Amino acid sequence: MPQPQDGFSFAPESFQQLIEDTLAEARRLGASDAGAEVSEGCGLSISVRKGELENVERNRDKSLGVSVYLGQRRGNASTSDFSPQALRDTVRAAYDIARFTAEDEFAGLPDAEDLALDAAARPALDLFHPWAIDAQAAAEIALRCEAAAFATDKRITNSEGASVSAQQSHFWMGNSRGFRGGYASSRHSLSVAPIAGRGAGMERDAWYSSMRDAAELASPEAVGRYAAERALSRLKARKVKTAEVPVLFENTLAAGLLGALVQATSGGALYRRTTFLLDSLGQPVLASHVDVHEDPHVRKGKGSSPFDDEGVVTRARSVVDSGVLQGYFLSSYSARKLGLRTTGHAGGSHNLVMRSRATAPGDDLPTMLRRLGTGLFVTELMGQGVNYVTGDYSRGASGFWVENGELAYPVHEVTIAGNLKDMLRGIVGIGADAYTVGAKTVGSVLIDRMKLAGH
Repeated sequence: MPQPQDGFSFAPESFQQLIEDTLAEARRLGASDAGAEVSEGCGLSISVRKGELENVERNRDKSLGVSVYLGQRRGNASTSDFSPQALRDTVRAAYDIARFTAEDEFAGLPDAEDLALDAAARPALDLFHPWAIDAQAAAEIALRCEAAAFATDKRITNSEGASVSAQQSHFWMGNSRGFRGGYASSRHSLSVAPIAGRGAGMERDAWYSSMRDAAELASPEAVGRYAAERALSRLKARKVKTAEVPVLFENTLAAGLLGALVQATSGGALYRRTTFLLDSLGQPVLASHVDVHEDPHVRKGKGSSPFDDEGVVTRARSVVDSGVLQGYFLSSYSARKLGLRTTGHAGGSHNLVMRSRATAPGDDLPTMLRRLGTGLFVTELMGQGVNYVTGDYSRGASGFWVENGELAYPVHEVTIAGNLKDMLRGIVGIGADAYTVGAKTVGSVLIDRMKLAGH
Protein backbone atom coordinates (compact mmCIF):
# COMPACT_ATOMS: atom_id res chain seq x y z
CA MET A 1 0.00 0.00 0.00
CA PRO A 2 1.33 3.47 -0.84
CA GLN A 3 2.20 5.49 2.27
CA PRO A 4 0.69 8.93 2.94
CA GLN A 5 3.01 11.92 3.46
CA ASP A 6 3.51 13.40 6.92
CA GLY A 7 0.20 14.11 8.58
CA PHE A 8 -2.06 13.09 5.67
CA SER A 9 -4.51 10.19 5.49
CA PHE A 10 -4.10 9.57 1.76
CA ALA A 11 -1.03 8.83 -0.33
CA PRO A 12 -0.50 10.81 -3.57
CA GLU A 13 -0.85 7.54 -5.52
CA SER A 14 -4.34 7.02 -4.03
CA PHE A 15 -5.34 10.48 -5.25
CA GLN A 16 -3.94 9.76 -8.70
CA GLN A 17 -6.02 6.60 -8.94
CA LEU A 18 -9.17 8.45 -7.84
CA ILE A 19 -8.67 10.97 -10.66
CA GLU A 20 -8.18 8.19 -13.25
CA ASP A 21 -11.33 6.41 -12.00
CA THR A 22 -13.34 9.64 -12.11
CA LEU A 23 -12.27 10.54 -15.63
CA ALA A 24 -12.92 6.95 -16.81
CA GLU A 25 -16.44 7.09 -15.36
CA ALA A 26 -17.12 10.41 -17.13
CA ARG A 27 -15.95 8.87 -20.44
CA ARG A 28 -18.13 5.82 -19.83
CA LEU A 29 -21.22 8.03 -19.43
CA GLY A 30 -20.46 9.81 -22.70
CA ALA A 31 -18.83 13.07 -21.59
CA SER A 32 -17.05 14.91 -24.41
CA ASP A 33 -14.56 16.30 -21.85
CA ALA A 34 -14.03 16.12 -18.10
CA GLY A 35 -11.80 17.50 -15.36
CA ALA A 36 -11.46 16.46 -11.73
CA GLU A 37 -9.59 17.44 -8.60
CA VAL A 38 -9.17 15.65 -5.27
CA SER A 39 -7.72 17.28 -2.16
CA GLU A 40 -7.12 16.82 1.54
CA GLY A 41 -6.26 19.40 4.19
CA CYS A 42 -5.48 19.11 7.87
CA GLY A 43 -4.10 21.21 10.66
CA LEU A 44 -4.08 22.46 14.21
CA SER A 45 -5.19 25.87 15.50
CA ILE A 46 -4.90 26.99 19.12
CA SER A 47 -5.72 30.26 20.82
CA VAL A 48 -4.86 31.61 24.26
CA ARG A 49 -6.02 34.71 26.10
CA LYS A 50 -4.62 36.35 29.23
CA GLY A 51 -2.32 33.46 29.94
CA GLU A 52 -4.91 30.72 29.57
CA LEU A 53 -5.71 28.26 26.83
CA GLU A 54 -9.00 29.18 25.10
CA ASN A 55 -9.41 26.90 22.06
CA VAL A 56 -7.80 23.87 20.51
CA GLU A 57 -9.11 22.97 17.07
CA ARG A 58 -8.03 20.18 14.77
CA ASN A 59 -9.31 20.23 11.23
CA ARG A 60 -9.27 17.58 8.54
CA ASP A 61 -11.27 17.75 5.35
CA LYS A 62 -11.25 16.12 1.96
CA SER A 63 -13.06 16.72 -1.28
CA LEU A 64 -13.37 15.43 -4.83
CA GLY A 65 -14.85 17.71 -7.47
CA VAL A 66 -15.62 16.87 -11.08
CA SER A 67 -16.65 18.95 -14.12
CA VAL A 68 -18.37 17.10 -16.94
CA TYR A 69 -18.78 18.64 -20.41
CA LEU A 70 -21.32 17.66 -23.02
CA GLY A 71 -20.14 19.86 -25.87
CA GLN A 72 -20.63 23.42 -24.57
CA ARG A 73 -22.72 22.39 -21.59
CA ARG A 74 -21.05 21.94 -18.24
CA GLY A 75 -22.07 20.30 -14.96
CA ASN A 76 -20.15 20.35 -11.65
CA ALA A 77 -20.53 18.11 -8.61
CA SER A 78 -18.43 17.28 -5.56
CA THR A 79 -18.28 14.79 -2.69
CA SER A 80 -16.30 14.14 0.48
CA ASP A 81 -16.96 10.38 0.20
CA PHE A 82 -14.24 8.61 -1.80
CA SER A 83 -15.95 5.20 -2.06
CA PRO A 84 -16.37 3.77 -5.59
CA GLN A 85 -20.15 4.16 -5.42
CA ALA A 86 -19.98 7.77 -4.23
CA LEU A 87 -17.51 8.54 -7.00
CA ARG A 88 -19.86 7.07 -9.65
CA ASP A 89 -22.83 8.96 -8.14
CA THR A 90 -20.90 12.26 -8.17
CA VAL A 91 -19.87 11.89 -11.82
CA ARG A 92 -23.46 10.98 -12.69
CA ALA A 93 -24.72 14.09 -10.84
CA ALA A 94 -22.32 16.31 -12.81
CA TYR A 95 -23.38 14.57 -16.04
CA ASP A 96 -27.07 15.09 -15.31
CA ILE A 97 -26.50 18.77 -14.51
CA ALA A 98 -24.65 19.18 -17.83
CA ARG A 99 -27.54 17.55 -19.73
CA PHE A 100 -29.99 20.14 -18.47
CA THR A 101 -27.73 23.18 -18.51
CA ALA A 102 -27.91 25.76 -21.28
CA GLU A 103 -25.08 25.80 -23.79
CA ASP A 104 -22.32 28.31 -23.15
CA GLU A 105 -20.12 28.90 -26.18
CA PHE A 106 -17.18 29.83 -23.93
CA ALA A 107 -17.36 26.78 -21.64
CA GLY A 108 -14.72 24.09 -21.90
CA LEU A 109 -11.38 22.88 -20.65
CA PRO A 110 -8.29 24.97 -21.39
CA ASP A 111 -6.75 24.43 -24.82
CA ALA A 112 -4.07 21.69 -24.79
CA GLU A 113 -1.31 24.13 -25.87
CA ASP A 114 -1.94 26.20 -22.68
CA LEU A 115 -1.75 23.25 -20.27
CA ALA A 116 1.35 22.40 -18.24
CA LEU A 117 1.50 18.93 -19.81
CA ASP A 118 5.24 18.35 -19.39
CA ALA A 119 5.65 17.38 -15.74
CA ALA A 120 9.46 17.47 -16.07
CA ALA A 121 9.34 21.16 -17.05
CA ARG A 122 7.49 22.20 -13.90
CA PRO A 123 9.73 23.93 -11.36
CA ALA A 124 10.23 22.49 -7.85
CA LEU A 125 8.95 25.26 -5.60
CA ASP A 126 9.60 23.84 -2.10
CA LEU A 127 6.06 24.59 -0.83
CA PHE A 128 5.64 21.76 1.67
CA HIS A 129 7.05 22.06 5.17
CA PRO A 130 4.88 20.14 7.61
CA TRP A 131 5.07 21.36 11.19
CA ALA A 132 4.98 18.44 13.58
CA ILE A 133 3.70 20.39 16.56
CA ASP A 134 1.25 19.25 19.22
CA ALA A 135 -1.36 21.37 21.02
CA GLN A 136 0.82 21.84 24.10
CA ALA A 137 3.85 23.10 22.19
CA ALA A 138 1.64 25.39 20.05
CA ALA A 139 -0.02 26.78 23.20
CA GLU A 140 3.40 27.49 24.73
CA ILE A 141 4.42 29.54 21.67
CA ALA A 142 1.15 31.53 21.79
CA LEU A 143 1.55 32.12 25.55
CA ARG A 144 5.14 33.36 25.05
CA CYS A 145 3.90 35.73 22.35
CA GLU A 146 1.13 37.19 24.52
CA ALA A 147 3.40 37.36 27.60
CA ALA A 148 5.95 39.37 25.58
CA ALA A 149 3.18 41.85 24.66
CA PHE A 150 2.17 42.29 28.33
CA ALA A 151 5.83 42.61 29.43
CA THR A 152 6.49 45.45 26.96
CA ASP A 153 4.75 48.14 29.04
CA LYS A 154 2.44 48.40 32.05
CA ARG A 155 -0.05 50.21 29.82
CA ILE A 156 -0.78 46.94 27.97
CA THR A 157 -3.80 46.13 30.10
CA ASN A 158 -5.69 43.49 28.17
CA SER A 159 -5.54 41.16 25.20
CA GLU A 160 -7.81 39.74 22.53
CA GLY A 161 -5.54 36.72 22.61
CA ALA A 162 -2.77 35.05 20.66
CA SER A 163 -3.06 32.17 18.24
CA VAL A 164 -0.89 29.61 16.46
CA SER A 165 -1.97 27.74 13.33
CA ALA A 166 -0.24 24.88 11.48
CA GLN A 167 -1.93 23.91 8.20
CA GLN A 168 -1.06 21.63 5.31
CA SER A 169 -2.85 20.26 2.26
CA HIS A 170 -2.25 18.30 -0.94
CA PHE A 171 -4.19 17.73 -4.13
CA TRP A 172 -4.11 15.99 -7.49
CA MET A 173 -5.97 17.06 -10.61
CA GLY A 174 -6.40 15.82 -14.13
CA ASN A 175 -8.48 16.30 -17.26
CA SER A 176 -9.36 14.53 -20.49
CA ARG A 177 -6.82 16.62 -22.44
CA GLY A 178 -3.88 14.86 -20.80
CA PHE A 179 -3.08 17.11 -17.85
CA ARG A 180 -2.09 15.46 -14.56
CA GLY A 181 -0.53 17.24 -11.63
CA GLY A 182 -0.59 18.07 -7.97
CA TYR A 183 1.58 18.80 -4.94
CA ALA A 184 1.53 19.34 -1.19
CA SER A 185 1.81 22.74 0.48
CA SER A 186 1.83 24.20 3.98
CA ARG A 187 1.04 27.51 5.70
CA HIS A 188 1.79 28.31 9.35
CA SER A 189 1.15 31.43 11.39
CA LEU A 190 1.43 33.15 14.76
CA SER A 191 -0.53 36.26 15.80
CA VAL A 192 -1.44 38.39 18.85
CA ALA A 193 -3.78 41.33 19.50
CA PRO A 194 -2.91 43.32 22.66
CA ILE A 195 -4.95 46.22 24.10
CA ALA A 196 -3.35 49.35 25.57
CA GLY A 197 -4.87 51.86 28.00
CA ARG A 198 -8.09 51.82 30.00
CA GLY A 199 -11.74 52.82 29.63
CA ALA A 200 -12.60 55.14 26.77
CA GLY A 201 -8.93 55.58 25.96
CA MET A 202 -8.29 51.92 25.05
CA GLU A 203 -6.57 51.09 21.77
CA ARG A 204 -5.93 47.70 20.20
CA ASP A 205 -3.55 46.60 17.52
CA ALA A 206 -2.26 43.29 16.26
CA TRP A 207 0.70 41.69 14.54
CA TYR A 208 1.43 38.33 12.98
CA SER A 209 3.97 36.19 11.16
CA SER A 210 2.98 33.74 8.40
CA MET A 211 5.29 31.35 6.49
CA ARG A 212 5.25 28.08 4.59
CA ASP A 213 8.13 26.88 6.81
CA ALA A 214 7.60 27.23 10.57
CA ALA A 215 11.38 27.61 11.05
CA GLU A 216 11.09 30.99 9.28
CA LEU A 217 8.35 32.43 11.53
CA ALA A 218 9.34 35.48 13.56
CA SER A 219 10.03 34.73 17.22
CA PRO A 220 6.95 34.83 19.50
CA GLU A 221 8.68 37.51 21.59
CA ALA A 222 9.36 39.75 18.59
CA VAL A 223 5.72 39.46 17.38
CA GLY A 224 4.39 40.17 20.89
CA ARG A 225 6.60 43.20 21.49
CA TYR A 226 5.90 44.75 18.10
CA ALA A 227 2.12 44.27 18.48
CA ALA A 228 2.31 45.94 21.90
CA GLU A 229 4.36 48.85 20.54
CA ARG A 230 1.79 49.36 17.80
CA ALA A 231 -1.07 49.44 20.34
CA LEU A 232 0.86 51.81 22.66
CA SER A 233 1.63 54.22 19.81
CA ARG A 234 -2.11 54.73 19.29
CA LEU A 235 -2.88 55.95 22.81
CA LYS A 236 -4.27 59.48 23.15
CA ALA A 237 -5.37 59.52 19.52
CA ARG A 238 -7.09 62.70 18.29
CA LYS A 239 -9.42 63.71 15.55
CA VAL A 240 -8.21 66.07 12.85
CA LYS A 241 -9.91 68.72 10.77
CA THR A 242 -11.30 68.00 7.32
CA ALA A 243 -8.68 68.74 4.68
CA GLU A 244 -7.12 67.58 1.44
CA VAL A 245 -3.69 66.14 2.21
CA PRO A 246 -1.05 63.70 0.97
CA VAL A 247 -1.49 60.22 2.47
CA LEU A 248 1.17 57.61 3.20
CA PHE A 249 -0.16 54.03 3.38
CA GLU A 250 1.83 51.76 5.69
CA ASN A 251 3.41 48.84 3.79
CA THR A 252 0.97 46.37 5.43
CA LEU A 253 -1.96 48.29 3.87
CA ALA A 254 -0.35 49.21 0.57
CA ALA A 255 -0.86 45.64 -0.65
CA GLY A 256 -4.59 46.49 -0.65
CA LEU A 257 -3.96 49.09 -3.39
CA LEU A 258 -2.20 46.44 -5.45
CA GLY A 259 -5.12 44.08 -4.72
CA ALA A 260 -7.53 46.71 -6.09
CA LEU A 261 -5.51 46.87 -9.31
CA VAL A 262 -5.67 43.06 -9.65
CA GLN A 263 -9.40 42.96 -9.03
CA ALA A 264 -10.03 45.71 -11.58
CA THR A 265 -7.99 43.94 -14.27
CA SER A 266 -9.31 40.40 -13.66
CA GLY A 267 -11.35 38.54 -16.24
CA GLY A 268 -14.68 38.36 -14.37
CA ALA A 269 -14.81 42.13 -13.78
CA LEU A 270 -13.71 42.84 -17.35
CA TYR A 271 -16.23 40.68 -19.21
CA ARG A 272 -19.03 41.80 -16.90
CA ARG A 273 -17.88 45.39 -17.51
CA THR A 274 -17.94 46.05 -13.76
CA THR A 275 -14.57 47.66 -13.37
CA PHE A 276 -13.11 51.15 -13.27
CA LEU A 277 -10.22 49.92 -15.48
CA LEU A 278 -12.27 48.69 -18.45
CA ASP A 279 -10.28 48.37 -21.70
CA SER A 280 -7.13 49.43 -19.89
CA LEU A 281 -4.65 47.08 -21.63
CA GLY A 282 -1.79 49.21 -22.99
CA GLN A 283 -3.06 52.21 -21.03
CA PRO A 284 -1.49 54.01 -18.04
CA VAL A 285 -3.01 52.64 -14.80
CA LEU A 286 -0.25 53.59 -12.33
CA ALA A 287 2.16 56.49 -12.03
CA SER A 288 4.81 56.36 -14.79
CA HIS A 289 7.63 55.42 -12.36
CA VAL A 290 5.80 52.31 -11.05
CA ASP A 291 6.25 48.71 -12.24
CA VAL A 292 4.43 45.54 -11.17
CA HIS A 293 6.13 42.19 -11.73
CA GLU A 294 4.71 38.71 -11.22
CA ASP A 295 6.74 35.55 -10.58
CA PRO A 296 4.78 32.33 -9.86
CA HIS A 297 7.98 30.34 -9.36
CA VAL A 298 9.46 31.90 -6.19
CA ARG A 299 10.69 29.09 -3.89
CA LYS A 300 8.52 28.94 -0.76
CA GLY A 301 6.44 31.86 -2.12
CA LYS A 302 2.90 32.16 -0.76
CA GLY A 303 1.55 32.70 -4.25
CA SER A 304 3.80 30.19 -6.01
CA SER A 305 2.45 27.50 -8.29
CA PRO A 306 3.79 25.63 -11.34
CA PHE A 307 0.28 25.75 -12.88
CA ASP A 308 -3.03 27.43 -12.13
CA ASP A 309 -6.29 25.89 -10.87
CA GLU A 310 -7.06 24.62 -14.39
CA GLY A 311 -3.62 23.12 -15.05
CA VAL A 312 -2.55 26.04 -17.25
CA VAL A 313 1.18 26.76 -17.16
CA THR A 314 2.21 29.79 -15.06
CA ARG A 315 4.90 32.25 -16.22
CA ALA A 316 6.77 35.21 -14.82
CA ARG A 317 5.71 38.45 -16.52
CA SER A 318 5.59 42.20 -16.34
CA VAL A 319 2.05 43.23 -15.33
CA VAL A 320 2.68 46.99 -15.34
CA ASP A 321 5.68 48.61 -17.02
CA SER A 322 6.34 52.32 -16.43
CA GLY A 323 2.74 52.68 -15.27
CA VAL A 324 1.28 51.03 -18.40
CA LEU A 325 -0.80 47.84 -18.05
CA GLN A 326 0.81 44.94 -19.95
CA GLY A 327 -1.54 42.08 -19.07
CA TYR A 328 -4.86 41.14 -17.49
CA PHE A 329 -5.50 38.27 -15.01
CA LEU A 330 -7.50 35.71 -17.01
CA SER A 331 -8.75 32.15 -16.67
CA SER A 332 -9.50 30.19 -19.84
CA TYR A 333 -13.23 31.02 -19.53
CA SER A 334 -12.81 34.76 -19.00
CA ALA A 335 -10.17 34.86 -21.74
CA ARG A 336 -12.59 33.31 -24.24
CA LYS A 337 -15.30 35.75 -23.21
CA LEU A 338 -12.91 38.60 -23.99
CA GLY A 339 -11.51 37.07 -27.18
CA LEU A 340 -8.08 36.72 -25.53
CA ARG A 341 -5.82 33.91 -24.34
CA THR A 342 -5.66 32.61 -20.76
CA THR A 343 -2.86 34.12 -18.65
CA GLY A 344 -2.82 31.21 -16.15
CA HIS A 345 -4.79 32.99 -13.44
CA ALA A 346 -7.64 30.62 -12.63
CA GLY A 347 -7.35 30.91 -8.85
CA GLY A 348 -5.82 34.40 -8.74
CA SER A 349 -2.50 36.18 -9.00
CA HIS A 350 0.95 34.84 -8.09
CA ASN A 351 3.65 36.69 -6.08
CA LEU A 352 3.15 40.26 -7.25
CA VAL A 353 5.78 42.90 -6.47
CA MET A 354 5.08 46.61 -6.94
CA ARG A 355 8.15 48.86 -7.17
CA SER A 356 9.00 52.41 -8.08
CA ARG A 357 11.95 53.26 -10.32
CA ALA A 358 12.44 56.33 -8.14
CA THR A 359 12.96 54.32 -4.92
CA ALA A 360 16.48 54.47 -3.46
CA PRO A 361 17.79 51.63 -1.20
CA GLY A 362 17.74 53.99 1.80
CA ASP A 363 14.05 55.00 1.38
CA ASP A 364 12.94 53.54 4.71
CA LEU A 365 9.83 54.61 6.61
CA PRO A 366 11.43 57.71 8.23
CA THR A 367 12.52 58.83 4.74
CA MET A 368 8.98 58.31 3.40
CA LEU A 369 7.55 60.31 6.31
CA ARG A 370 9.91 63.15 5.41
CA ARG A 371 8.70 62.94 1.79
CA LEU A 372 5.11 63.05 3.05
CA GLY A 373 5.96 66.31 4.87
CA THR A 374 2.61 67.25 6.40
CA GLY A 375 -0.29 64.85 6.04
CA LEU A 376 -1.67 61.52 7.19
CA PHE A 377 0.23 58.27 7.75
CA VAL A 378 -2.39 55.50 7.69
CA THR A 379 -1.78 52.31 9.72
CA GLU A 380 -5.30 50.87 9.85
CA LEU A 381 -8.30 50.86 7.52
CA MET A 382 -11.89 50.02 8.44
CA GLY A 383 -15.00 49.27 6.44
CA GLN A 384 -15.58 48.14 2.89
CA GLY A 385 -16.16 51.47 1.18
CA VAL A 386 -14.65 50.60 -2.19
CA ASN A 387 -16.73 50.61 -5.37
CA TYR A 388 -14.79 48.63 -7.97
CA VAL A 389 -17.21 49.64 -10.73
CA THR A 390 -16.57 53.38 -10.38
CA GLY A 391 -13.32 53.30 -8.40
CA ASP A 392 -14.84 55.44 -5.62
CA TYR A 393 -12.90 54.86 -2.41
CA SER A 394 -14.00 55.89 1.08
CA ARG A 395 -12.75 54.10 4.21
CA GLY A 396 -12.47 54.72 7.92
CA ALA A 397 -8.84 55.15 8.92
CA SER A 398 -6.52 55.63 11.84
CA GLY A 399 -2.82 56.34 11.99
CA PHE A 400 -0.65 59.40 12.68
CA TRP A 401 -0.67 63.05 11.78
CA VAL A 402 2.71 63.97 10.36
CA GLU A 403 4.18 67.52 10.58
CA ASN A 404 7.33 68.47 8.72
CA GLY A 405 8.21 64.82 8.21
CA GLU A 406 7.87 63.80 11.87
CA LEU A 407 5.12 61.83 13.64
CA ALA A 408 3.15 64.48 15.58
CA TYR A 409 0.31 62.50 17.25
CA PRO A 410 -1.94 59.49 16.69
CA VAL A 411 -5.19 60.04 14.78
CA HIS A 412 -8.47 58.10 14.84
CA GLU A 413 -12.08 58.36 13.64
CA VAL A 414 -11.28 59.88 10.26
CA THR A 415 -12.33 58.92 6.74
CA ILE A 416 -10.07 59.04 3.70
CA ALA A 417 -11.69 59.32 0.29
CA GLY A 418 -10.70 59.49 -3.35
CA ASN A 419 -11.02 57.54 -6.57
CA LEU A 420 -8.83 54.48 -7.12
CA LYS A 421 -8.04 55.54 -10.69
CA ASP A 422 -6.64 58.86 -9.43
CA MET A 423 -4.99 57.24 -6.38
CA LEU A 424 -3.08 54.67 -8.46
CA ARG A 425 -1.99 57.34 -10.96
CA GLY A 426 -1.19 59.66 -8.05
CA ILE A 427 1.45 57.44 -6.40
CA VAL A 428 4.42 59.76 -5.87
CA GLY A 429 6.67 57.31 -4.04
CA ILE A 430 7.07 53.72 -2.82
CA GLY A 431 9.34 53.00 0.15
CA ALA A 432 12.17 50.46 0.24
CA ASP A 433 10.42 48.98 3.33
CA ALA A 434 8.88 46.18 1.24
CA TYR A 435 6.49 43.88 3.11
CA THR A 436 4.68 40.77 1.87
CA VAL A 437 0.97 40.34 2.62
CA GLY A 438 -0.27 37.04 1.20
CA ALA A 439 1.10 36.94 -2.33
CA LYS A 440 1.64 40.71 -2.72
CA THR A 441 4.83 42.60 -1.87
CA VAL A 442 5.06 46.39 -1.70
CA GLY A 443 6.68 49.09 0.44
CA SER A 444 4.81 52.03 2.00
CA VAL A 445 2.96 53.99 -0.71
CA LEU A 446 2.72 57.79 -0.84
CA ILE A 447 -0.29 59.25 -2.67
CA ASP A 448 -0.20 62.93 -3.64
CA ARG A 449 -3.58 63.85 -2.23
CA MET A 450 -6.78 62.47 -0.75
CA LYS A 451 -9.78 63.97 1.00
CA LEU A 452 -9.55 63.58 4.74
CA ALA A 453 -12.90 63.89 6.57
CA GLY A 454 -12.43 64.64 10.24
CA HIS A 455 -14.44 66.98 12.45
